[in-house]
This record gives sequence, C-alpha cells and structure tokens, in this order.
Amino acid sequence: MPRVRAPAAPVSAGAWLQLMQLASPALPVGGFSYSEGLESAVDSGLVSGEVQARQWLLDQLALALGRADLPACAAAMRAWQREDLSRVQALNDWVLQTRETRELRLQSEQMGRSLLEWLRNRGDAARPDTARRLQALAALRPAPSWPVAFGLAAALTGAPLREAMLAHAFGWAENLVAAAIKAVPLGQSAGQRILEALGQAIPTVVDAALAQTESQRQAFSPGLAILSARHEAQYSRLFRS
Repeated sequence: MPRVRAPAAPVSAGAWLQLMQLASPALPVGGFSYSEGLESAVDSGLVSGEVQARQWLLDQLALALGRADLPACAAAMRAWQREDLSRVQALNDWVLQTRETRELRLQSEQMGRSLLEWLRNRGDAARPDTARRLQALAALRPAPSWPVAFGLAAALTGAPLREAMLAHAFGWAENLVAAAIKAVPLGQSAGQRILEALGQAIPTVVDAALAQTESQRQAFSPGLAILSARHEAQYSRLFRS
C-alpha cells in the first residue's frame, strides 16, 4: 500500500498574524535600510528599469536567499524547537562565516541583534521556555545572525515551518522592492508588479530550500559579492553600508 501523507495542520489565526508581523517592513530591525548590492548594481548600470530590477531580484531570490538563508533559517527553526543549542550555534557560525562581504555580515548581525531586542519586549518574553531561548540567542557569538534569530521568532509563533519560511522570504521581497523603488527609481505600480512576480516565485523557492540536504546548502554569489564590496566604498548611496 502506498504511504499517504497526513494533511498539514491548519495554521491558527494568531500564528498567521504573528508571521505577518515578522514579514512586515515595519518590524523594527532595519531591513528597509539595506539594498544588498542592488544600489551598486544601479550605480554600475546593470539595473536601470523595471524589467532588469525584477530579473535581478528573482535571480537573487533563487540563487542567494533560496540556497543559503532560507535553508539556514529553516534548520534554525527546527533546532530552536528542539532546544538544540549546539546546532543553533553551528548554524549561526555558518551564516556569519559565509557572508561574502563585511557589509553583508554587518547587516545580518545588526538585524539579528535588533530582532533579539524586539523579542525581549514581547509580552511572552518572561515565560520560562521563551526566556531560556532568548538567553541562548543573546549568548551567540559574535552576534545572533538574522536567519537564526528569525528562526527563533518563527518557532515562538507556533506556525508550521513552510509558512514561516514563506513569511521570511516575503519580508525580504518587500524590503528589496522598496529599495528598488528608491534606487532605480521606479514607480509604486512597477514595484507592485515586481512584488507580484516575487510572490509567485517564492513558494517554489521555499519548497526547494526545505528539500535541501545539509551538504547542499551554499552561499556562493560572486557577482552579488563584488557589487556589495563596491557599495561599501560607493561615493553616493541611499542605503546602509
């Protein structure tokens, strides 16, 4: 007899709303202040309009986020659920050691620290199990990275893994589309068309990320790394370096 997979448990309204909050650009972690190399791509003439910006972000979603941050974040969420702190530290080390520029590493560290502070100010922060995990997140050295911190935040919502990773990817998409609107520049309607294209691509990228084995996770985007390094010394820029 073929094995029948049990249907996924429904996501509670409370968990959905918490995921929406984590994905929101209004989350006070500073994600809106980074362009992740996009501003340098605009300055270099590689991105000059809606079509190029859309393709740039679709490629970055698949080749960078989908192969590195999403698998690492998913693994971190599982580790936090088990309270496997050695696994959490190993994942945090991997994330920070594989950032290909100083700019990208500092971004991950800053956003991770900011999310930690936000979690500490939540109403459930005093619960013994939550407080224990927050203490472990704060103890990560040299800093909690963004994917690992998000993994804890997602675990605390009680949402299923796939839905949490969809939220993680969509939050990234909203911030980068906002960066494209400012840097290219683009109109709001163009930005919404790009966001729609990213939204259509995200489920497939998330499913591929969740299917990856440990040995398949990788951070290798040399073109993006070169542009990020250039951005650190770019003469004029809107976004944080």
